[in-house]
Amino acid sequence: MAVKIRLLRMGKIRNPQYRIVVADSRTKRDGRAIEFVGLYHPKEEPSRIEVNSERVQHWLSVGAQPSDAVRAILSKTGDWQQFKGLPAPAEPLKVKAVAPDRRATYEAEAQAAAGLAEAPKAKKAAEPKKKAETPAEAPAEAPAAQAEEQTGAGAGTEA
Repeated sequence: MAVKIRLLRMGKIRNPQYRIVVADSRTKRDGRAIEFVGLYHPKEEPSRIEVNSERVQHWLSVGAQPSDAVRAILSKTGDWQQFKGLPAPAEPLKVKAVAPDRRATYEAEAQAAAGLAEAPKAKKAAEPKKKAETPAEAPAEAPAAQAEEQTGAGAGTEA
């Protein structure tokens, strides 16, 4: 059986998303796969590439042939060079920056608007120290915040 490592298209029209799969070479493009070994989302910035390197190395070692597109993806991740015994790629794989926690940002902005905190970024840096140094002050602030939330929630439902 001739085995190929290739892309299986998923997603919508004009929004391609691919899975990197190991499949029999005689099956159709979106047909049954033997194993899923990764993801490729070209429309994201930078392109999202996730590859299970261990499984790809196994399939390459037993004779699976990557398609041209998959060979280019494996070259970017360094798996193709590892298989061929070449040096790793000089340019590291680009990764999307981690998005800030929206809930923490909202809470910090809400406290700044209420006048409880001067600067939200300074509070984040100082917050772990406050919890470690003064655990007795935190319970005193919590009932006041809960009472404030309850009064605000009650007023909104009656109107």
